[in-house]
Amino acid sequence: MYGPIGSHKQFVSHEQKTAATKIPKVNKMLNVENKSVIIIGCGVGGTALAARLASRGFTVDVYEKNEHSGGRLSLLHANGHRFDQGPSLYLMPRLFEETFDDLDENLSDHIELMQCERNYSVYFGDGDRCELSCNFAKMYNEIKRYEGESEKTLVNFMNFMKETHVHYERSIEIALKNNYEHWYNEFQLKHVPNAFRLHLWSTVYGSVKKFFNTEKMRQAFSFQTMYIGMSPYDTPALFNLLQYTEIAEGVFYPRGGFHKVIEALEKIATKKFGAKFHYNSNIKKIIVDEDNVAKGVQFDDGRKEYADIVVCNADLVYAYNNLLPETKYGRKLGKHAALTSSSISFYWGLSKQVLELDVHNVFLAKDYKASFDNVFQQQILSDDPFFYVNVPSRIDATAAPEGKDTVVLLLPVSHISANNHDCIDKWVKRARHRCIQILENRLGIKDFESLIETEIINDPRSWESKFNLWKGAILGMSHSIPQVLHYRPSIRCEQFKNLYFVGASAHPGTGVPIVLCGAKLAEQQILKDYGFIERGHDDIIIISQYLLFGLTMTALFLAIYYFFFF
Repeated sequence: MYGPIGSHKQFVSHEQKTAATKIPKVNKMLNVENKSVIIIGCGVGGTALAARLASRGFTVDVYEKNEHSGGRLSLLHANGHRFDQGPSLYLMPRLFEETFDDLDENLSDHIELMQCERNYSVYFGDGDRCELSCNFAKMYNEIKRYEGESEKTLVNFMNFMKETHVHYERSIEIALKNNYEHWYNEFQLKHVPNAFRLHLWSTVYGSVKKFFNTEKMRQAFSFQTMYIGMSPYDTPALFNLLQYTEIAEGVFYPRGGFHKVIEALEKIATKKFGAKFHYNSNIKKIIVDEDNVAKGVQFDDGRKEYADIVVCNADLVYAYNNLLPETKYGRKLGKHAALTSSSISFYWGLSKQVLELDVHNVFLAKDYKASFDNVFQQQILSDDPFFYVNVPSRIDATAAPEGKDTVVLLLPVSHISANNHDCIDKWVKRARHRCIQILENRLGIKDFESLIETEIINDPRSWESKFNLWKGAILGMSHSIPQVLHYRPSIRCEQFKNLYFVGASAHPGTGVPIVLCGAKLAEQQILKDYGFIERGHDDIIIISQYLLFGLTMTALFLAIYYFFFF
């Protein structure tokens, strides 16, 4: 039913291979002259970057406020149950492999991946259920139940896969493999066709609507935006790459929990390359001198540590407003940045297995659009919510005691705002009652609450306090068009020298595989800035293209003017 898988090398295209060879391999240590790096936070971005920089010969120290690694990717344990505190869907596998390849390691030597037989069980608002799968025959048969037996159903599905494939491949090439230091890096003539191929002016739901006629299939192929903390009615269409990777590559789970990714990267960073990780080390501020150069960090106890380079893996908006000197840019982010959703997450240890639940389950609302609008527009708790349920013990028996189940229920809610900060306790109580009621009704089981023998809860306030997430937004800044590529906060801080960012709110964005790409881009940026690899002549070429285009347009205008008026 479920089992381990091998390498994903077959997914790596020529474009990715070419992009992956832009910097030297790690076995070619650079002469970094004992340059030191302090990394604040050991989430997946900070940990991956620690391994990368240590592999180059930098002296790397990572400081983490909590007693454990991983940030949102950490684990919770209670009464024999193991809970993934945050991410539970292992997607875009080749990006994980690339990180380990760059460190001269095989991912399969560190992590045992198990592929889910079904991607999801999706429960619609009327109680109907469908299964999403990476098995093409099963997926097509499921679609036919709703869309009909005609040839058009198959053609539409294939066209959907074709468009989302383009979104997936082009997004990796353009957004995840390239840094955007300057505005002109983004606005290049070669990118003009991509603006149309990526359907930047459409939404995920609007795009899906072109290929599916029934409302249920439109919902089944658009709810995935909840994993980047956005509504399908607002998310740019290119993000239906999420549906593509689930169908084309599958959904996986690391045996022992998602935290195994962090554990493997930390082990490589420390045992192989000599990086040092320090826990229970809460940083009060980043030390900046009178020339606006980051020099080190100061801890709660007053102790100071200095380094040549400072990298912040803490929440970016939080850092600008709490760790750094006040700036106009920081105030702007704190007040006006568009944020992703937060969540009320219930971690339940059940006294017995509930076999009606699959590994991944999605419960959608009767009024699909209103349920998203309540979260992202009105910022209220809906009486008819949508939510996601993960049962890791269904695929990994080590997640729960024998004969029992470990369940994580994630209910998206608004981040903390003036509309809701006084009513979160009421939200938690209402959400728990309503979600249990929906589970009982749609699964056809009675007294689900009596099965709960262990319970831990995270809400927007605990996300904020545990991990310094600004306003409790669990995925940082959103991916609206004004907050991607050049418009997203850059990896290299523009306000303070020698300071870099890696993580969900920095370029290229949120999500574990995306942040892993961000760590690689941060490595490249640091190596370029300190002259360890050549910067190349890209900027000169781009500016020359602009000048040539301007001269051509000027000559054309003059020619037309002369033709008509002389």
